[in-house]
Amino acid sequence: MTASAPHLRVPATYMRGGTSKGVFFRREDLPEAARVAGAPRDRFLQRVIGSPDPYAVHIDGMGGATSSTSKCVIVAPSARADHDIDYLYGQVAVDADFVDWSGNCGNLSTAAGAFAIHAGYVVPAGDGVCTVRIWQANIGKTIVAHVPVTGGAVVETGDFELDGVPFPAAEIVIEFIDPADDDGEGGAMFPTGNLVDTLDVPEDIVAGGKLKATLIDAGIPTIFVDAADFGLTGTELREAINGDANLLARFERLRAIGALRMGLIGAPEEAATRQHTPKIAFVAPPARYVASSGRTIAAEDIDLLARAFSMGKLHHAMMGTASVAIAAAAAIPGTLVNRAAGGGERQAVRFGHPSGTSRVGAEAQRIDGKWTVAKAVMSRSARILMEGFVRVPSDVC
Repeated sequence: MTASAPHLRVPATYMRGGTSKGVFFRREDLPEAARVAGAPRDRFLQRVIGSPDPYAVHIDGMGGATSSTSKCVIVAPSARADHDIDYLYGQVAVDADFVDWSGNCGNLSTAAGAFAIHAGYVVPAGDGVCTVRIWQANIGKTIVAHVPVTGGAVVETGDFELDGVPFPAAEIVIEFIDPADDDGEGGAMFPTGNLVDTLDVPEDIVAGGKLKATLIDAGIPTIFVDAADFGLTGTELREAINGDANLLARFERLRAIGALRMGLIGAPEEAATRQHTPKIAFVAPPARYVASSGRTIAAEDIDLLARAFSMGKLHHAMMGTASVAIAAAAAIPGTLVNRAAGGGERQAVRFGHPSGTSRVGAEAQRIDGKWTVAKAVMSRSARILMEGFVRVPSDVC
């Protein structure tokens, strides 16, 4: 009989934030080798989630075998005087051997604000709303979470309803400050300098080999295309898209082409280990459809339709960061997103996604020939699902 290997017992909190959930850690609670970037940290988080899993079910870990549930977050007091916490997000691949640190999770940003209070990093001054200033360490951006509190504790129950989440909860307002990329050569938000690019693509991706796309970096790098160019309506649900292997492959190849054009990768093969960014989404004008919950969404109740992919699969609702990209693109006349919404200037948009609808706001302005967004605002909710310890074999890091 093989001797039993000892296990690490690490304090952790399992939280839902928006339409995602993940395992949250205080950095000081992690094994020493996992407190800094590198292979030991990646191996530790993979083992917590249960990845890589060739069966793609995460049976031996905390993950849920989807991009929305294969997430880990590390939080620590911020080294920046004007921020409360540093928030680092790891997207753990389900069946591949890597952790993607290239972007943020907008939904779990909500939970990061609440976790800062749960973990004792932020002490509310009184009842009402506690403002938590978050430094998003993956992308170097500020997020401000407005968290309801009473008696020094986070209020988790309430009547705020979020499509994609089955039960109501307390509303947390999130502000993404200056969400656009600051380093793009073509402009703060548009890496190529264009509101719409024409991409050269293989004809088995799109007939004719030419495809119009809006390439934007706001919230998260995102490639927007028109649903009609793929023979889609924009009303599709997950099963219709994720059950079509050929369609998924076409979108993944297009994602690599867009990533190259945006300067995010140097060669197409790099996209395989950078699955979290860029996102790719298709949009269409508003139309009536039945959401995955069975609820009918009327065309007049939304401004446009949007569907987005995460880690190679259609997302069950909409990622928070992609919602920021939608808001920013919708606010700028001429983008594909703005055109799908009917054109013109707008400061907020309500879009239809597979689980229902979502509203997000953004104020865009053109300064010295470049489009900028001061902030994007949305509402989400968060709560603790379980707290205690995770156990992993001691030889993982």
